[in-house]
Amino acid sequence: MNDLNALPANFTWGVATSAYQIEGAVSEDGRSPSIWDTFSRAPGAIDNGDHGDIACDHYHRWREDIALMKQLGVDAYRFSIAWPRVVPGGSGQVNEAGLGFYDRLVDGLLEAGITPFPTLYHWDLPQASQDRGGWPVRETAEHFAAYAAVVADRLGDRVRDWATLNEPLCSAWIGHLEGRMAPGLTDLTAAVNASYHLHLGHGLATQAIRAAVPGARVGIVNNLSPCEPATDSDADRTAAVRADGHTNRWWLDPIHGRGYPQDMLDLYGVDLPERPGDLETIAAPLDWLGLNYYFRNVVTDDPDGPLPHAKQVQTPGRRTAMDWEVCADGLEQLLLRLTDDYGARSIYVTENGSAYPDVVKPDGTVDDPDRARYLEEHLAACARAAGKGAPLAGYFAWSLLDNFEWAYGYDKRFGLIHVDYETQRRTIKGSGHRYADLIRSSARATRKAA
Repeated sequence: MNDLNALPANFTWGVATSAYQIEGAVSEDGRSPSIWDTFSRAPGAIDNGDHGDIACDHYHRWREDIALMKQLGVDAYRFSIAWPRVVPGGSGQVNEAGLGFYDRLVDGLLEAGITPFPTLYHWDLPQASQDRGGWPVRETAEHFAAYAAVVADRLGDRVRDWATLNEPLCSAWIGHLEGRMAPGLTDLTAAVNASYHLHLGHGLATQAIRAAVPGARVGIVNNLSPCEPATDSDADRTAAVRADGHTNRWWLDPIHGRGYPQDMLDLYGVDLPERPGDLETIAAPLDWLGLNYYFRNVVTDDPDGPLPHAKQVQTPGRRTAMDWEVCADGLEQLLLRLTDDYGARSIYVTENGSAYPDVVKPDGTVDDPDRARYLEEHLAACARAAGKGAPLAGYFAWSLLDNFEWAYGYDKRFGLIHVDYETQRRTIKGSGHRYADLIRSSARATRKAA
């Protein structure tokens, strides 16, 4: 595609997953329960009463899944490491069997020529840590750094690229304020404290990784959305500023040394649990930024609604099975904002993808043109941003596999590869073949340019 010519020659083509969504084996080899094991048992918490006990059985089928990645031709694999598998108590004793799984996974990836991009926390806090207070308490950040040190010490001889946290917004706001994700709380003070200690944990873990792995490249992954007013009214424009603070600035400003945005501190009215030196720790220099993008927020003022008193309105146009607007321009906009407003040195699109109601045809194939089109449009947006100066280093399609989609259970399918959950049969979808085509075309273009 000519639209992709602006992507850099060394562009990384990847796929992404997370531990609880694909691994299964939740009680094998010393793994302890996570907050998602607990939350998924709460009545009504998960669609259809689903849970991640088996998921995609990746814990046993990882070799097959690496072979599929190799078939797609990807350069890199972004996965997460399950804290309750490695340090089941949240702190203290290390579980050698759990750590050994990721040891073997990394070796298998490298043997296949695929670069490992581990994320240390993708929402699966050990339940033992939650029982001691979870992210609203400071010791969880300290224990996270100790866990990070264990993993970095074990894998750092082969792993260079590390992400500390995935989407701390979801952990704090959706898990502690809205109650729609684990641990299922609706407590503003707990949510603000959780957000702060997630950031502190990121900073402390960054220090721990760099101490263990000289030359490590450390980043953090945020899910961001452009926030736009539904109308030109002053009320809607102000609501969009609040929505941007809640969704974007609260998560970007502290890690860039700007502290927490004052307008949001005023809105929340919660005192931060700050200690001297914390903000400097939180703002540890980043080697790269991870951007997860799925949709934009178009909002109207909602003074009596939940924080941030900005109600998302539905826009006309194409939508995914998640009822999310398809808006590739939003990805370009965010990439340029991270470049121009935050001075990002290197950016990866660490997640981007779409859910559709896929059907296996009688011949065993899965045709998903809407997802293929989504991929093409968002990669074209990446290329436009790169052409305008965004330091875009790579793109990780979400997701390698259909998987446990959190509170939506197994009904929402994001994978480039279809999973029959009854048989665990994997089938590369049309979108997966299209992604492989784009990767091959990019490689040919790079060779030609060289």
